[in-house]
Amino acid sequence: MQNIVKEKKNNSFTKKNLLITAGIILGFLVVMYLAEGNLLNRQYKSLIVPIGIYIILAVSLNLTTGFLGELSLGHAGFMAIGAYTGALITLNLNMPEAVEFIIALIVGGFIAAIFGVLIGVPVLRLKGDYLAIVTLAFNEIIRSIINFLGITGGAMGLSKIPRYTNYIWVYILVVLTIVIITNLVNSRHGRAISAIRDNYVAAESIGLKVSKYKVMAFVIAAFFAGIAGVLYGHNLSVLKPADFDYNKSIEILVIVVLGGMGSVRGSVIAAAVLTILPEVLRAADDFRMLLYAVVLIAMMLFNSSGIRTKLEESGKLPKLPKLTRNRAK
Repeated sequence: MQNIVKEKKNNSFTKKNLLITAGIILGFLVVMYLAEGNLLNRQYKSLIVPIGIYIILAVSLNLTTGFLGELSLGHAGFMAIGAYTGALITLNLNMPEAVEFIIALIVGGFIAAIFGVLIGVPVLRLKGDYLAIVTLAFNEIIRSIINFLGITGGAMGLSKIPRYTNYIWVYILVVLTIVIITNLVNSRHGRAISAIRDNYVAAESIGLKVSKYKVMAFVIAAFFAGIAGVLYGHNLSVLKPADFDYNKSIEILVIVVLGGMGSVRGSVIAAAVLTILPEVLRAADDFRMLLYAVVLIAMMLFNSSGIRTKLEESGKLPKLPKLTRNRAK
């Protein structure tokens, strides 16, 4: 009997993996068709890479804000660290393009993760608004340091960064980000992170090392933000400190909130919608950003629980167990 149950579980697991693999391949074919075909004009083709970058940023921030339950406004700071680190590597190395870019991605993410540890260990002792203020200050400190250093080009920024980012690199890294963070969330460590969010005191009382899991989530989020920064720099070819101010962090947070806190799928959808929306409204000229703000407010008012919950209610996605928010004060 036990062998039959194990065999059924293995078959179910195999089918699930095959479906996921098929979905990844199909998704790549769709992206390739959109990028290479004549279905989209040049304006919308240029949005494919930014959509992928914002997906990586939103999914990684969701790990800290949605699953861990800590409000962080310093994600653009980690993105800036990754962007400038990657740019300096590719500007100074004389190696084949693919090798240079892979080294830039790894080192950019790794340096951002190191800063995640340095900031996360003292800062994550705070909660709520205090944590948000401190992470916002960290974002501005990083931007000011970049603005001051000569190696980063100061206020003039860095230019002539090779354009290595394309939809293939972005798609691969988006898939890796989603797979790694989804598996983390569904693992024992992920359940511990969610338990800390639901009730800090109860999690600590049953022996969970709260500080360890908090720093873990913060560092992993910083790592992927650094990778997104490398992709961002090698897509624009020009970096300026002003690109990574607090508005960028708030923009990423808005994507997470709109998609639904604690929803990876919602973050993916929201990142695509909010990246495309300004281009759709471009015909409005001077009123474009005003209309963008109005549409954003309307979306939040009529969809306050997030895109994921709305899709669940419509029956298009399976419902997830409701999460409690009874955090101890």
